[in-house]
Amino acid sequence: MSAPRDLSAISGFAEDDGQGRLFAPSAARNIEPIADLLEYHAPAQGRALEIASGTGQHIAVLAGRLPQLVWQPTEISAARMASVDAWAKQSGELNILPAIALNATKAGWGRSHQGQNLITLSNLLHLISETEARTVIREAGQALAPEGIFHIYGPFLRDGHATSEGDADFDATLRAEDPEVGYKDDWDVIDWIHTSGMDLVQVIEMPANNISFVATRPF
Repeated sequence: MSAPRDLSAISGFAEDDGQGRLFAPSAARNIEPIADLLEYHAPAQGRALEIASGTGQHIAVLAGRLPQLVWQPTEISAARMASVDAWAKQSGELNILPAIALNATKAGWGRSHQGQNLITLSNLLHLISETEARTVIREAGQALAPEGIFHIYGPFLRDGHATSEGDADFDATLRAEDPEVGYKDDWDVIDWIHTSGMDLVQVIEMPANNISFVATRPF
């Protein structure tokens, strides 16, 4: 692609709660399993970067569950950045920085955000192209501090196949709207992690047929 995708145009469903916050039912459902996983793998201290923070529901919970980290939310949409900040304010957590603009599909951002002890992203890779997904992972590897943790969560193919009829239908719908996007294969993601200079730590089956990948930058 000649230009990074406009991620603001592909954000998932969310509704305004009337208090300046966007609410996505899927984010409310999946945050606790994600928080449990990150609580286990997170470093003892340092900086955490959330890629594509969405509504802000995730980071409001993660900052409370992992208070030893200073959290930096990012978004591409101004409306979602405002929602992230509203969720952060409502949470009362003091370890959340104001949201900043970041398009993680654009090459070069890793050098601008180096020294991250934890990077996490959820439900993004199936909405972007393979080239963009590889860019996200490569740049995350560059942004990580030595022994930093990289976490990816979302729906993926297993060895080239969807694990449910609903996932197959959703993947087909995405590809019909844009042939460049769609579910990525788990083995491809593992390969992209390795070629980005990171070591795979764990692949974990998550609720609702999702997967989490946990990786680390060894040095």
